[in-house]
Amino acid sequence: MSRYDSSFREPPWVMGSPKEVMDWMEASNPKKRDKKEDDFDKKYLNNLHVKFDFDVNHKIIDNKDFFSRIFKKKIVEEDFDLISSAKIILRGLSKAKFHNTSKIMVDNIILYDHPEKKSDLKKTIKIVDDFIEELKIGKSVEITALFDDVVKCNAIINIKKIHRLDEHSVDIQIKGKIRKEIYHTFLNYLKEKIGFKE
Repeated sequence: MSRYDSSFREPPWVMGSPKEVMDWMEASNPKKRDKKEDDFDKKYLNNLHVKFDFDVNHKIIDNKDFFSRIFKKKIVEEDFDLISSAKIILRGLSKAKFHNTSKIMVDNIILYDHPEKKSDLKKTIKIVDDFIEELKIGKSVEITALFDDVVKCNAIINIKKIHRLDEHSVDIQIKGKIRKEIYHTFLNYLKEKIGFKE
C-alpha cells in the first residue's frame, strides 16, 4: 500500500511520522557527534566547590555576634598569614591558566576591581603588595578570578582567619566548566605549597 496511490509498495517504516522515522534512524545508527559530546563532557568538571582548613594553630574566641550567641555557634581564629595565603592561591590560579583577576575584597571593602582587564593575574600578585597594610589588619579576603578557555568560568576564593567552627578557612567556588587537568594542576599546587586538611 502507498500513501500517494502509486503501485510502488513503500517499506512499513515509511508510513510512520517523520519523528518516528528519525527516532528509528538515530537508534539504529547514532550520530558521531554524540560520541564527541560525551568525550567533551568527560574532560570537564562542572561547578566545583572546594573547602579546606590550614593545618595551623587555632583558638576559640569569644563570640560577640548576637545571632551566633543565640544559636551557640563557636567562632575560631586561625593563625596564618593572609597575604602569603592570598598570593599562593593567586599563583595556583595562574598555573591553572586563569588569566584575569576581576576583584579583590578585604573585609568586604573592594581594593581592586578591573573586570575588563585581560591577562592581569600575574600583575595582580604584585599588586597585592600595594594592599599589605589592609591585609595585615584584615580578617578575610575574597578574590574573583576569570578563566576564558573553550568555556568560560570564574573562581571565587574566600579566605577567612576568623570564622564559625562549622565553616572552613578557605572556600573556593569554581562556577562553570573547567578541564579536569587544569583543576588538578591547581589543587596539586595548593597541596604542595600549603599545609591543609580537607
